[in-house]
Amino acid sequence: MNQSPSLIEQGISRQHLKKTVSCVNVLTLAYQSLGVIYGDLSTSPLYVYKTTFSGKLSLHEDDEEIFGVFSFIFWTFTLIALFKYVFIVLSADDNGEGGTFALYSLLCRYAKLRVLPNHQEMDEKLSTYATGSPGETRQSAAVKSFFEKHPKSQKGLLIFVLLGTCMAIGDSVLTPTISVLSAVSGVKLKIPQLHENYVVIISCIILVAIFSVQRFGTHRVAFIFAPISTAWLLSISSIGVYNTIKWNPHIVSALSPVYMYKFLRNTGVEGWVSLGGVVLSITGVETMFADLGHFSSLSIKVAFSFFVYPCLILAYMGEAAFLSKHHEDIQRSFYKAIPEPVFWPVFIIATFAAVIGSQAVISATFSIISQCCALDCFPRVKIIHTSSKIHGQIYIPEVNWMLMCLCLAVTVGLRDTNMIGHAYGLAVTSVMLVTTCLMSLVMAIVWKQKAITVLAFLLCFGSVELLYFSSCVYKIPEGGWIPILLSLTFMSVMYIWNYGTTKKHEFDVENKVSIDRIVALGPSIGMVRVPGIGLVYTNLVTGVPAVFGHFVTNLPAFHRVLVFVCVKSVQVPYVGEEERFVISRVGPKEYGMFRSVVRYGYRDVPREMYDFESRLVSAIVEFVETEPGTEEGCDSLRMRKEETLEIMEAKEAGVAYILGQSYAKAKQSSSVLKKLAVDVVFAFMSTNCRGTDVVLNVPHTSLLEVGMVYYV
Repeated sequence: MNQSPSLIEQGISRQHLKKTVSCVNVLTLAYQSLGVIYGDLSTSPLYVYKTTFSGKLSLHEDDEEIFGVFSFIFWTFTLIALFKYVFIVLSADDNGEGGTFALYSLLCRYAKLRVLPNHQEMDEKLSTYATGSPGETRQSAAVKSFFEKHPKSQKGLLIFVLLGTCMAIGDSVLTPTISVLSAVSGVKLKIPQLHENYVVIISCIILVAIFSVQRFGTHRVAFIFAPISTAWLLSISSIGVYNTIKWNPHIVSALSPVYMYKFLRNTGVEGWVSLGGVVLSITGVETMFADLGHFSSLSIKVAFSFFVYPCLILAYMGEAAFLSKHHEDIQRSFYKAIPEPVFWPVFIIATFAAVIGSQAVISATFSIISQCCALDCFPRVKIIHTSSKIHGQIYIPEVNWMLMCLCLAVTVGLRDTNMIGHAYGLAVTSVMLVTTCLMSLVMAIVWKQKAITVLAFLLCFGSVELLYFSSCVYKIPEGGWIPILLSLTFMSVMYIWNYGTTKKHEFDVENKVSIDRIVALGPSIGMVRVPGIGLVYTNLVTGVPAVFGHFVTNLPAFHRVLVFVCVKSVQVPYVGEEERFVISRVGPKEYGMFRSVVRYGYRDVPREMYDFESRLVSAIVEFVETEPGTEEGCDSLRMRKEETLEIMEAKEAGVAYILGQSYAKAKQSSSVLKKLAVDVVFAFMSTNCRGTDVVLNVPHTSLLEVGMVYYV
């Protein structure tokens, strides 16, 4: 049975898509992934050797340093990129989605971590909420028990995830900067008199162009960039083979790990410090995982294992062979190693490849921010779908232009690719360490692996990453402070927003009002029911929000049919249309009041709100006609038809949207820090982010806002 494009557009389950994957589909997606995912990884040769030898590490005639660095690159690339990410981490997808939040979502479901405050047991019955077999191992039970007994550890895990997320966002600032600046600086080899200012200006123009085309979407960009990325990888691998044969075929012996030991033994502290440059060879592996939702796990594995991996190894090998005979060209080795007849074609392709490298992390950042918004960890922003067929491809204008400004600031402010490389290395290693730790928990809790297996994974990959992380920390004064500053800024925004929204929800829960009490007050305050349907938006999944009580006591009238609507996110990437609405009654049948919980996954974007009224009314009518617990018979059937008719007549009379415009203020007894966070930072973000009415696409002619102050 063929699946209609509309189903794909609305975001169907990845499990159904997997059944239809064919060999042609896999190869097509693998080809497209070259233009989106591997751009960052494939441009690393532009600056890896340059950054590695930017410190006090010197070259000797015996070439052991060159051989050692290449050996480190080869084994790091093999262990981290191939074994860890391609063979293991890519298998830890959440219904086809990847990234830090996907791992965190798996842990929240399997370990019963309640991060979203309005969670309901019925959410666990979603088709995408599967938590595997009920069996528990001793290790998984112990980890779950620890989180249950120590609630603060759950908050600590959230902060840890936010740290990795913010470092990944820092990557999206540094990747375009270092890639474009490194590519453009190659022109100085042919035009030595070109002033550095012109290189910076050209780089800035290219960066502006990169961010300007983002609105066209990943799908269109992939078809444009994939041929360029393919040509780039074939070019550098061919040049690598040429340089290896021409300059030093013995470089192949550096594939032996013995040269890593010799390198550290001979260079000591300086060799350890230089490893911060080596780790740049695997920049982009986290992007490969974060962009998993745009493609498929199998297509990414095929593209990397059979094309990207061998091409990059050959490129690094050839550059090392060239350097072994040209020590004086260490700071411009990449372009110097290009044979003269093909220099300009390769330079042009390199510039385009730098653009592709930027595209990879920008796409990943859009996905990350979208997930953060869904989980109440980032202020509401405009999210635009750029593909009518592929659900996960989005564009966020505010984030796009913010990243562009930060990239331009770093480019103009630093101008030195070595300093940017030091900053880049710290961001990359931090994200990889976070992924390793989360992956260890996933192996224990979700995959239910034995303790020895989890420990082996943690020690094998964690120790390597800690080695590189320690080297990058040493270079904090030389540029490493940049990702720290960026991540702390983003982390503060995320944590304060999450804290503020959580406190507002707690206020709503503590100040719920009884609908019976409101109805009982009706005669004394002259309350009347008016024709039409009233949609009262609330964050509560049970009870009546305080803002509605505030509304009816000041304006004692509400609609004949009243629906309390809760639009919420659940801890799964997608929710199918058939599971979107959960309808229930509020009070007795004669009240004419309902509750509608509208559920979205953290990768869903509520883009179908334009038809929300009709779909909601249809869901309520279906509920009335099939309401459980009602007796069968002629009278019951007649009553159902009458109620259905009343609902349809109310819809014809008009639909009004009642939104609470709440303002959070810290209590007088609060600390100065809390008052600063809530009254200044959170208030500023609430005022300047997108309003609830805009996010929900509420028509202004039918909007009624009720103001209320929440003291938290």
